[in-house]
Amino acid sequence: MQEVSLEGARTWTVQHRGLSLSMCGDPDQTESMYGVDLCAYRERERLQPYKMECQWKPDEQGLQQILQLLKESQSPDTSTQRSVQQKLEQLNQYPDFNNYLIFVLTKLKTEDEPTRSLSGLILKNNVKAHYQNFPNGVSDFIKNECLQNIGDSSPLIRATVGILITTIASKGELQNWPELLPKLCLLLDSEDYNTCEGAFGALQKICEDSAEILDSDMLDRPLNVMIPKFLQFFKHSSPKIRSHAIACVNQFIISRTQALMLHIDPFIENLFALAGDEEPEVRKNVCRALVMLLEVRLDRLLPHMHNIIEYMLQRTQDQDENVALEACEFWLTLAEQPVCKEVLCGHLPKLTPVLVNGMKYSEIDIILLKEDEAIPDNEQDIRPRFHRSRTVAQQHEGGDSIEEEEDDEDDLDDDETISDWNLRKCSAAALDVLANVFRDDLLLHILPLLKELLFHPEWLIKESGILVLGAIAEGCMQGMIPYLPELIPHLVQCLSDKKALVRSITCWTLSRYAHWVVSQPPDTYLKPLMTELLKRILDSNKRVQEAACSAFATLEEEACTELVPYLAYILDTLVFAFSKYQHKNLLILYDAIGTLADSVGHHLNKPCLSSVATALQSGFLPYCEPVYQRCVNLVQKTLAQAVLHQTQPEFYEAPDKDFMIVALDLLSGLAEGLGGNIEQLVARSNILTLMYQCMQSSFALLGDLTKACFQHVKPCIGSEMQPYVQMVLQQLVEIINRPNTPKTLLENTVLINLHSNSRKWTLQAITIGRLGYVCPQEVAPMLQQFIRPWCTSLRNIRDNEEKDSAFRGICTMITVNPGGVVQDFIFFCDAVASWMNPKDDLREMFYKILHGFKNQVGDENWRRFSDQFPLPLKERLAAFYGV
Repeated sequence: MQEVSLEGARTWTVQHRGLSLSMCGDPDQTESMYGVDLCAYRERERLQPYKMECQWKPDEQGLQQILQLLKESQSPDTSTQRSVQQKLEQLNQYPDFNNYLIFVLTKLKTEDEPTRSLSGLILKNNVKAHYQNFPNGVSDFIKNECLQNIGDSSPLIRATVGILITTIASKGELQNWPELLPKLCLLLDSEDYNTCEGAFGALQKICEDSAEILDSDMLDRPLNVMIPKFLQFFKHSSPKIRSHAIACVNQFIISRTQALMLHIDPFIENLFALAGDEEPEVRKNVCRALVMLLEVRLDRLLPHMHNIIEYMLQRTQDQDENVALEACEFWLTLAEQPVCKEVLCGHLPKLTPVLVNGMKYSEIDIILLKEDEAIPDNEQDIRPRFHRSRTVAQQHEGGDSIEEEEDDEDDLDDDETISDWNLRKCSAAALDVLANVFRDDLLLHILPLLKELLFHPEWLIKESGILVLGAIAEGCMQGMIPYLPELIPHLVQCLSDKKALVRSITCWTLSRYAHWVVSQPPDTYLKPLMTELLKRILDSNKRVQEAACSAFATLEEEACTELVPYLAYILDTLVFAFSKYQHKNLLILYDAIGTLADSVGHHLNKPCLSSVATALQSGFLPYCEPVYQRCVNLVQKTLAQAVLHQTQPEFYEAPDKDFMIVALDLLSGLAEGLGGNIEQLVARSNILTLMYQCMQSSFALLGDLTKACFQHVKPCIGSEMQPYVQMVLQQLVEIINRPNTPKTLLENTVLINLHSNSRKWTLQAITIGRLGYVCPQEVAPMLQQFIRPWCTSLRNIRDNEEKDSAFRGICTMITVNPGGVVQDFIFFCDAVASWMNPKDDLREMFYKILHGFKNQVGDENWRRFSDQFPLPLKERLAAFYGV
């Protein structure tokens, strides 16, 4: 393809005091030819105003070549796409290129819509990457074209223009584009539907992306005008417009925006009026609004709560699954409210079967599932999936680990096909949190359903029953104990079910009862469970492999030394799995092996079991070497990919660092389990050099290697740690405060399975604790910046040496800076209560801090403070520490 020429034919008109001069080409190059100093006019604009207009027209040859590029970019061939991408990057050096893109989007109405839309999306990406470098003439041209074409007859083009507008606005341009919001609001009143809908679509995107600045003095608080305007459209004849109007207002509920709070009553009245709307998208947005209002304005909903609950019961059964999903979120949010038990207890007979019914796989899921044994992992499979969501409920690991299973003829090779968060997962999470609220009272309504579901001949129904049994495990454990001697053997049998979906969900549910299993005589339940789980680790179905590995890791943590008699069988199975597993499941296999080394190896390193420990360590080394080397190779490959991406980002993607983190985590487990025996593996590898390159992810590994083989670590770390504490600490505090760590005590207590996702933050928390233990004067001043995420990370791991050293560090820091913990003291109390059996001197440290705080605030203030505690926390602190 010949070089693209982008010099469009441009005519510039300069008007100054009635004098009109026409010039062709670049005005900055031609101004001296005509004796007109435009730069001087720009500087003297206040005194001698001038007007410059640009009427841009494309060069026809350049336009055709860009159109050809746009069409080629839609090719499925990757080499063609790569070539087009390179050419597009080259074109970005021409300022006119973005004029061509907006021209194709808005002017070339004879072109097909996908090409026009693609041109707009490329322009959007250019705006995100290079907008600050756009000449004024180009950015003004784009803005004008967007506003003139927001009402394009094509819904696709309208949506693309809206995306482009909001992308420009998000680049800080709302302040520099003062006519945007007034113009869009004015267009809402247009009699032309396309114009009204296009303007509303753009406003909805702006409200989503720029909610904070819209409620600031920086823009003179435009929401004072916009929100009343939006409310007027709740009764519009078009369902699409009604939906846009609600969606716009919904963006300002959680932040309790003052402009909305002033109109809260008419807003709620309008929502009630739309409750039965025939348009699913409207019903969905109504449900979403009520869920958020439940969180921020419960006072306004309480008088109507009975009717709202009845309405949400209907909507949770809505024929449109998107509506049902939004409604199901209501039960999760309600469970967090103090009034939950009072307002919901009378509705449990209706609600329980609705949630249970929602836990079945939908027809579309079943259609999408298919056989998977011989199918290679996709790129989507290979990425570790850590669940993200907009609510507490969607941070449930149940939303992740409950549902990552598919059927025999049923496994997805594209994880994106089935939603990460759907009605099944939300229903299961809702049942989980409600079980924690109502405890054994819920069993009155659940047990009759369970009896029918668990032994049902239809696999789909039986599978949902097994999920129900797992979902209630935490909240209803005491009430379930009498039934477990019958249910656990039944579940172990279900591990051999012919349907992969049944096998995989059974793995998860059994892991929820692992604590009870381990408390019984080992031959009765533990041995058959472990035997069948190991078979499932070698299952032909990838989803079953994943579920079995995760469940076995949980069992390892609970069983610890109880697994010693079966170590040879366990190790044979896990090592064989390395040859069988594809890329994605290797991650969770690493985790299972690391947990084994941590749980068994550590506990065997005791004098009374020294002979067994010696046998374990020498016997485990042959298994360790390939695992160790694979981890080192994975770290090395990730670092090499990072270097390539930094030097040639257009050719190489950024590496997925989660792989490296998992590998480092496993190496930490091996170092702890093997102790000094890992020295020979370290001596034959370049792990210390690699750690230097990825230090931010490897503090925990460094600590474990320091204990195991310090002679190899010493040359690499220098003689003094103290001068580097501030630099290291700042990074750790930043990491531990990143989003998606649990933010509230309640969130923390209802999470279903934290085994995989919390490991990254746990490592950072342990490292901070150790730093504080050896350098408390340097670390303690920053206590308030990390104490909350620190506590929520470490309260979820079992008692071990890492947790011990970390808590000694935090106690030492609290002694140095007691004020740093005051604001989040409830989180410290919860973390202390997570200890099952702390060492005597550590328990004494806890006792002194708790009683010191109580004595400082006085009995009455302490009583008010402790009344906020969840009941189990309150009881535990009273029993163990007398507070």
